[in-house]
Amino acid sequence: MTDKVATFRALHIPGDPLILVNIWDAGSAKAVAAAGAKAIATGSYGVAGAQGRADGEDFPLADVFENLTRILSVTDLPVTIDMESGYGADPAGVGVSVARARAAGAAGINMEDRMPGRNDLLPIAEAQARYRAAADTGIFVNARCDVFRGADAAQDGERLVAAVLERARAYADAGAGSLFVPFLGDPRCIGAICAASPLPVNILRAKAGPTHAELAALGVARISHGHQPWAAAMAWLTGQAQQVLGGGEPDY
Repeated sequence: MTDKVATFRALHIPGDPLILVNIWDAGSAKAVAAAGAKAIATGSYGVAGAQGRADGEDFPLADVFENLTRILSVTDLPVTIDMESGYGADPAGVGVSVARARAAGAAGINMEDRMPGRNDLLPIAEAQARYRAAADTGIFVNARCDVFRGADAAQDGERLVAAVLERARAYADAGAGSLFVPFLGDPRCIGAICAASPLPVNILRAKAGPTHAELAALGVARISHGHQPWAAAMAWLTGQAQQVLGGGEPDY
């Protein structure tokens, strides 16, 4: 298990980013692995949606681990799972849940710095304590920082970057392995964060944002695709069903 964590950690190279096409179950994991992936990553939105559940820790923790076990049974690649806010009311609870993920075979986790259903970020010290509890298990922690969620990078970029970097330092001190800054597509802000962050930076790829090559040039070390692969698959399925049920022929 330690080797998988070390292997996964080594894939985070600024300028040569690890690309993660996020999956939701064992079948999608096999498909992405067959395409040449270096690691497998779940996205909580797609995992929950595939079971008819809502994002935000509505998917029971026991089901999270059952899904992880099935994914691990079909691939030898390092697997990182999205554990949302850590499935714990306090740092001790987070530590228990994340330790279970590591014991089950996960090489890494994603964890947010806000609680399920909340828009406000946790105070830095509180978020740091939760990240420390997760990192102390020995797993690779991708510390999500939601400073840019709902914010306007064009109008307030300098202040937002400073806020991200303040949290990045605290999360690095807590033992996090990388910094995930979603909802950010502004190249200047991405470049500034990558240049000053003590942690390798993970950016969520958006259709209207920088390309993979542009993100690499900015110093990004990890590119995630989030819920988008699941959403695209479901949109395709809905379209095909409408076509067939409307009297047409499928494209498959």
